[in-house]
Amino acid sequence: MHTLIEKVIRKLKNNPDYKFENNYSFRELSVILWDRGTQLSRGAWKRLFFKKSSGLVFIGSHVVINHAYLLTAGENLIIEDNVYINALSSEGITIKNNVSVARNCTIICTGVIAQKGKGIIIGNNSGINAGTYLGGQGGIEIGDNVIIGPGVKIFSENHNFSDFNINIKDQGVTRNGVFINDNCWIGAGVTILAGVTIGEGCVIAAGSIITKTVAPHSIVAGVPGRVLKKRGELLSQEVPV
Repeated sequence: MHTLIEKVIRKLKNNPDYKFENNYSFRELSVILWDRGTQLSRGAWKRLFFKKSSGLVFIGSHVVINHAYLLTAGENLIIEDNVYINALSSEGITIKNNVSVARNCTIICTGVIAQKGKGIIIGNNSGINAGTYLGGQGGIEIGDNVIIGPGVKIFSENHNFSDFNINIKDQGVTRNGVFINDNCWIGAGVTILAGVTIGEGCVIAAGSIITKTVAPHSIVAGVPGRVLKKRGELLSQEVPV
């Protein structure tokens, strides 16, 4: 069974080098296959309402997708349990090939109906881990092969607050897109604020708050985040990611 599963996944991912560990018991593999089969049956129904879907869609339980007609999915999309997606926006949500969205994530593009948001793009082979929040009001673009750790929060909109005579909630918002380039690892609990670009190949340590643009291949940690080293340089201490 192990060999068969490995062959199927290689074909689905179009990756001949994919390796599937062989230390699973028959019972464990059977449960995995049953769960994926159930998700596939849900996905076969849900994908009918998407703007476009290029391949298989796996949907967990209690998944809510509002304005699904604005969602474009590539091949082999996995959306796990209790995910909430609202694609209402001018550009919608585009999720490319081999993307997984883990349980309890929230992905929205419009906060208040009075101010329609821009949208979100998630690149090929990227993974969005559990409990992540993506607020795409000002636009979020995530590149290929990006790891988004659990509990990450990305904001592309800020409230204006300079006028003392008007309630903050009535002063409007400022929107600035967030761009995460290819091959980045965003650690658990990271917060990325509006207007930030993270260059290719960066590693952002767990719990960091990123307020400024980060150059490619940087290792960043702290509140606010600062560059510790460039990848490839020796670290004086281990960076928690």
